Amino acid sequence: MKVGTVVWVAVAFVFLLYGTVAVFLAFDRVSHSNSDTIRPFIITMAPVWALAIAAATVLLRRKSE
Repeated sequence: MKVGTVVWVAVAFVFLLYGTVAVFLAFDRVSHSNSDTIRPFIITMAPVWALAIAAATVLLRRKSE
């Protein structure tokens, strides 16, 4: 595992956190209740986070010899 890979994965997760907050604020701006915010937010962001975590585990996996 290279240090550069770890740095780029960390940078990607910072952007992912920023994007997650931006998506939440976008849903919250037009919602009338908590369920109007939370349900679409989870439906939208859960697959994004699952894919990001899966990609990070692949990139950060130690190569067996």
